[in-house]
Amino acid sequence: MLRLTVSTEEYLMLGEDIKVVFLGGTGKHLRIMIDAPKNINIVRSSVIEKKFTDPEIRATLPKYYPEPEHPEKYR
Repeated sequence: MLRLTVSTEEYLMLGEDIKVVFLGGTGKHLRIMIDAPKNINIVRSSVIEKKFTDPEIRATLPKYYPEPEHPEKYR
């Protein structure tokens, strides 16, 4: 997994045809814009989690947790 620090209006290219633009944010919220071909399916994690009610299937879904702050020597 790659973790990046980005500035407002910076973007990432995923492959040759998907652009993720970081528009800024406040507090714990971040605004992004995704420019991708119509044939690419983009779904929020909360929607996927609501779709699967079986605990065994939900246990297989990826989970991401915030990383703790880095020690002072890495800042």
